Amino acid sequence: MPEIENKLNELGYELPPPRQPGAGNIIPAVRTGNLVYLSGTGPGLPGGGLLHTGKLGGEVTVEQGYDCARQTMLNLLTNLKGEIGDLDKLKRIVKLLAMVNSTPDFGDTPRVANGASDLLINLYGDRGRHARSAVGMATLPGGMPIEIEMIVEVED
Repeated sequence: MPEIENKLNELGYELPPPRQPGAGNIIPAVRTGNLVYLSGTGPGLPGGGLLHTGKLGGEVTVEQGYDCARQTMLNLLTNLKGEIGDLDKLKRIVKLLAMVNSTPDFGDTPRVANGASDLLINLYGDRGRHARSAVGMATLPGGMPIEIEMIVEVED
């Protein structure tokens, strides 16, 4: 088994199976040169549905949002593997955009997004450190608490 997937298993996680994009005429990832752009993805569960629904600062706690960000990252890693074949080919996580479905006064979007960032750093070390934006949104599709886009650099 590849190194990164072994690390995932050691941490108690596994990659979920690929999911079809929810709506629209989109694909999960686009590669151009050494960069892969991953479409916005949420905390979908392997059997369907979402880990949690609702707004941060409302019915979803920061801890639940953190868990949703981690589940979202697992889904993004599944999509990345589908594009490049092996997660060990990743050279660097470049950028995350974490969009958090939140009440107007919620100010902990970075703590929620850490669920994704922490997983990447645990898996990839310094290659997992990345630029990131964590912004509040008035709504997200299906009431999901978080949606994340990712840009990565991969081997030739």
